[in-house]
Amino acid sequence: MSDLVTQLSAACAAAFEAEGFEARWGAVRRSDRPELADFQCNGCMGAAKSQGLVPRDLAAKIAQRISGQGPIERVDVAGPGFLNIRVSSEALSEATEAIRSDAKAGGGTLDTTEKVVFDFGGPNVAKPMHVGHLRSAVIGDTLCRLFRFLGDDVTGDAHLGDWGLQMGHLITELFAEQPDLVYFDPDFKGPYPEVPPVTIEDLGRLYPQASAKAKADPARNEASQLAVAEMQAGHPGYRALLRHFINVSVDALKVDYAFLGVEFDLWKGESDVDGLIPDMVEMLKEKGLAKLDDGAWIIDVAREDDKKEMPPFMVINSRGGTGYHATDLATIVDRMDTLKPDRMLYVVDQRQALHFEQVFRAADMAGLIGEDRLEHIGFGTVNGTDGKPFKTREGGVLRLADLNAMALAEAEKKIGENGLSDEIGEDERARIAALVARAALRFADLQNVRTTNYVFDLERFTSFEGKTGPYLLYAAVRIKSLLRRAKEAGHEPGEVRIESDTERALVLAMDGFANALAQSHAKRQPHILCEHVYSLAQAFSALYAAHPIANESDAGLRGSRLALCEAVLKQLEAGLGILGIEAPERM
Repeated sequence: MSDLVTQLSAACAAAFEAEGFEARWGAVRRSDRPELADFQCNGCMGAAKSQGLVPRDLAAKIAQRISGQGPIERVDVAGPGFLNIRVSSEALSEATEAIRSDAKAGGGTLDTTEKVVFDFGGPNVAKPMHVGHLRSAVIGDTLCRLFRFLGDDVTGDAHLGDWGLQMGHLITELFAEQPDLVYFDPDFKGPYPEVPPVTIEDLGRLYPQASAKAKADPARNEASQLAVAEMQAGHPGYRALLRHFINVSVDALKVDYAFLGVEFDLWKGESDVDGLIPDMVEMLKEKGLAKLDDGAWIIDVAREDDKKEMPPFMVINSRGGTGYHATDLATIVDRMDTLKPDRMLYVVDQRQALHFEQVFRAADMAGLIGEDRLEHIGFGTVNGTDGKPFKTREGGVLRLADLNAMALAEAEKKIGENGLSDEIGEDERARIAALVARAALRFADLQNVRTTNYVFDLERFTSFEGKTGPYLLYAAVRIKSLLRRAKEAGHEPGEVRIESDTERALVLAMDGFANALAQSHAKRQPHILCEHVYSLAQAFSALYAAHPIANESDAGLRGSRLALCEAVLKQLEAGLGILGIEAPERM
């Protein structure tokens, strides 16, 4: 289906072309003055200026050409040459029916789709996720959902950190506590046990212990580095432990991610591409890209026009080890070989921008994929009310599991305070509370411009009033309840008749869905979709306050408004679904 903006822009573009101008001058958007018009076209000023004409004279000609076309009821020339356009009630009724019958509720699809990989720059194995991982999870998951909704072929990869010093810390600390484990026996030939020798609680204890010891004792840190080197070199016992550490960690990570409604297609980590690194290094040497520099192999990715210092890309360090540069480039090699994507997007903290610029340049120079096909989707930090990165009351980093628990407790509290779910069973009430908590956390994050920091205020975010996830859930549940009551009374949706100003405003709000999705996709900015969903909920609330719906005595009006509610609910749930928010049937 085609939204009204698209239809009107096409009509105006044709009119401009008929007058000898470029079609681009015919772009139409929602009016800045809704009390005067539904839409406006501002192209006459620029077009007239390009040919030395009077803008109002050109506007009059364009208005005459488009008047009465398609959805247009009236066109007025205003000011120096603005075109104010009002669409007909019939056109609004048709738009409502189209949204109501459309599988995507008016969301549309992309003209050109791509195969896209999203890299979530995931958490490190054996380290509990903290509040900083919230943003990567919900922004990345929402963009995956958005791209899929619009037709892209999407693969989401957690991309775990499982190849660094923390592995050495775990190995050495486990050896200190249980030196008799077969993983440390050089004569053991295997197979190694399938049951892990550690739990997630053990990992959560062992890593901080080892890290603290390493900071206090250089020799202890050197032992961990040696263990990492041996693991990376193929030590069978250490490799078996690595697999245990990963499996135990992933099981725990899935619990935290599930609470947020986040899933991945792949749970690959840095260790998965270790076997590709030797051949990749040889390829880089053969192409003359990797050069020996003070014992290390590097790629000079700096350019003459750089306005800032660009450090070299580190292929192999002077100790013979590989780091994030090498594993990230090897991951690109792996993806190009197995997935063959058109584009890769990395949803990682904005502070990693330099790292990704180095990786992207190296990938381009190596002929793996064009730099323009690699994007760093950076984001700001989650801050406390003091404006600094969010901490616990004790000053430590807040674990994501604890944040989820806090949100759930606050959601349960708000549900009780608002007298919701009083007559619902305990299990369903718990599920509703979890959905409210998820909506609160996700919408609180996603409604912000991605690249900015935001202040975390759990009490405000879980409120059922204001610009919050719970408010959107309540709007959806209210429509479901209204439609359910109407059906029980024997009232069915009928033919849509758009008559009042609040009805017009609601349909025009729905008509913006396709544009909101397109803009969110093009700019990689979920907050644009958040604005649309919130505005839609507000427009429905205005209708609910202005008119009787299920209780309307006029059968025609009642059927029309019920049909309008069906269209709103369909689009509201579609938008919420892309945001990773699920509305319960009742509340």
